Amino acid sequence: MGHDDLPTLELAFPGPERDRGVAAILSGQKTALTGLLEIYEHAGEAVPVTGQRFRVLDSEGRPAVTIELVDVRVVPMKEIDDDFARAEGRGYSDVAEWRAAHEEFFRSEGVSEYLGRTPVIDGDTPVVAERFRVVEPDDSEGP
Repeated sequence: MGHDDLPTLELAFPGPERDRGVAAILSGQKTALTGLLEIYEHAGEAVPVTGQRFRVLDSEGRPAVTIELVDVRVVPMKEIDDDFARAEGRGYSDVAEWRAAHEEFFRSEGVSEYLGRTPVIDGDTPVVAERFRVVEPDDSEGP
C-alpha cells in the first residue's frame, strides 16, 4: 500500500483541539489515543488493528503525520490507567483527568449530533485504546 493509499485519521473535530493533538503527535508527547467504540459501530467501521497505518490530518484536511498502531485494545473506560492517560499527550496528570476530559468529549454536542443521541458514558463504556508510533512526518508544504 502506497503512502497515498493509507486510510486517514482525524482527531476530535477540526479546530484548536485537533491542532493541539496533531502538534502533540509531532512533538512526541502523544503516543496514544482513545475512541468511543460506539462511534466505530455507528460509522460501520472496523476497529483498527495493530500494524495498521494512518495519515493523520490537520484541521485543514492536510496530511500532517503518518502513524502505525503498535497496540489496540477494546476495554471498558475503567481499565484505562495513569500511564495510558499520560501517553495521550494532552497534559493529563492521571486517569481521573483523562476520564473527565473524555467523558465531556464523548457527551459533547458534536458526538451526540453524529450519533443521533447522547451516549451513556460510565466506567463500563467500551473504548478503543490505541498506542502508536510515528512512521514519518508528512511534507505538507510541498515543493
